[in-house]
Amino acid sequence: MKPRERLSAAIREAAARGEPALVAFLTAGFPSAAHFREHLLAVAAGADVVEIGVPFTDPMADGMTIQRSSQAALKQGVSLKWILAELGAMQRPAAPLVLMSYLNPLLQHGYARLAADAAAVGVCGFIVPDLPFDEGEELRAALAAQGVALIQMVTPVTTPTRMAEVCAASEGFVYAVTMTGITGRNVAVPDTVLEYLAQVKRVAKVPVCAGFGIRSREQVERLRGHVEGVIVGSALVEVLERGEDPTAWLRTLRGH
Repeated sequence: MKPRERLSAAIREAAARGEPALVAFLTAGFPSAAHFREHLLAVAAGADVVEIGVPFTDPMADGMTIQRSSQAALKQGVSLKWILAELGAMQRPAAPLVLMSYLNPLLQHGYARLAADAAAVGVCGFIVPDLPFDEGEELRAALAAQGVALIQMVTPVTTPTRMAEVCAASEGFVYAVTMTGITGRNVAVPDTVLEYLAQVKRVAKVPVCAGFGIRSREQVERLRGHVEGVIVGSALVEVLERGEDPTAWLRTLRGH
């Protein structure tokens, strides 16, 4: 099974059990680079997919929590190269791994080398928030050569024509942003968002995962049956920042 297929399968398998899959985000090296492996395994124990954030100086799609975590990780010397080395040296979690990175670190690494290095350490896909869909073909092709997904994002303001085009190209899963703006805000899930998610599901060829502002069991319950997965970011980063148990916290989102 190719890495991108493993990613889709993990989400579908979780959703088939009656709850949305949990895609759990942590910033690599935050709050402590020395404890990255331990934190990754703890998050993976409570999630179906783990999204690892590559720290970046200007994470424009992210709210204050992830911006703060990014700056703290950078001060500890965390980089894309460091993350790949750590993944290569550690016990690999059972949950598929996705890297979320802004474009500049990926360009610096070189697309072909990036794809080979990522696949070698178990990375199944990439999310690149600042890579416009129309400019993604070169990275998509490099990743495809290794079977690694380039995950596309859609938003409530994406036009129907554009949404169909983006969803058709997305691999692994479609990242359906539940609101406009930045990550980290706690939001209710109104009927209009459920209608939008239904629209995404109609045109997606891979599972649909909803993200931005998901931080409570109530939100997960509201999204059950409307998407195959939910993405939890800022709230989990805050759990790690407070030194709490990420596995236990993720289980509360499943109602355990």
